[in-house]
Amino acid sequence: MTEKTTGASYAAAGVDIEAGDRAVELMKEWVKKTQRPEVLGGLGGFAGLFDASALKRYERPLLASATDGVGTKVDIARQLGVYDTIGHDLVAMVMDDIVVCGAEPLFMTDYICVGKVHPERVAAIVKGIAEGCVLAGCALVGGETAEHPGLLGPDDFDVAGAGTGVVEYDRLLGADRIRTGDAVIAMASSGLHSNGYSLVRHVLFDRAGMSLEQEIEELGRTLGEELLEPTKIYSLDCLALTRTAEVHAFSHITGGGLAANLARVIPDHLHAAGGRGAGAPGAIFDLVGKAGQVEQLELEKTLNMGVGMMAVVPAESVDVALTALADRGVDSWVAGEIVERGEHTEGSTLTGSYAS
Repeated sequence: MTEKTTGASYAAAGVDIEAGDRAVELMKEWVKKTQRPEVLGGLGGFAGLFDASALKRYERPLLASATDGVGTKVDIARQLGVYDTIGHDLVAMVMDDIVVCGAEPLFMTDYICVGKVHPERVAAIVKGIAEGCVLAGCALVGGETAEHPGLLGPDDFDVAGAGTGVVEYDRLLGADRIRTGDAVIAMASSGLHSNGYSLVRHVLFDRAGMSLEQEIEELGRTLGEELLEPTKIYSLDCLALTRTAEVHAFSHITGGGLAANLARVIPDHLHAAGGRGAGAPGAIFDLVGKAGQVEQLELEKTLNMGVGMMAVVPAESVDVALTALADRGVDSWVAGEIVERGEHTEGSTLTGSYAS
């Protein structure tokens, strides 16, 4: 008698369509919380729809777009089994890039790649993204969850996102507006944000032998809690600042540190002079430096060192800007000044020690 064989199937190959469908159902309520009046349709279509007629109020609307991920910070979330904060990081990395040019965030899409779909985990990730979108003032109009068995382990995942914003042409911020004598205002970060985690993980785990569950006295909590602190989302704070004070430019302090990112928005003939100002880096930065004997320059070019966003404003707007940010609960201070580039000056010099 011939033994009957079973044909191959998608499920046998490791892809669970039913689990994916359940994940979509679980995330719907969170996505709904992000909706703006311009969004048409609901979750489940092939494309997210945004009513562009809303842009008619602009004389010359410019669309701004950005895409990003959160790097190896996802491995911290995986190890701790905490999935509802990493979405905040994703939104911050995308939308805080968009707001740098003065653009209002409009909508975002996400991409979640997993080794195996665990519906509740995927929904928790989307919950965090949706909450981040609310904080950024944008809609989450769609996304994709992809299951990659054989390429990723059952508990492995990664996230990425893309966003779109809009700014009036004559309100576009950037290097063209910056002038000698402008002040550089630093806005405090909430911690490491979502950059430099390959260095941080190597130093703290591989070299120092620390664990995520370890209580760190200087941090006042476990190492895992510190490393999962969500990236601060500055979008609405920056937009509010542009309505209150004259702003010439913003700089989102991400990979490359303070100097490299600030230099991206400064004209070639100018540079930012000064120290870090009154803001001291948090304890986590000191911990990474000491645990790995990391040179100061390496820390400066890899981590944000306590500054997550910077604004360049006219000197006469400083007091108004600092007050406006304080009113929104944003810790900020003057960190430097825009000056003419000297004969031997290269790039921004706004790095180094902070004033106590």
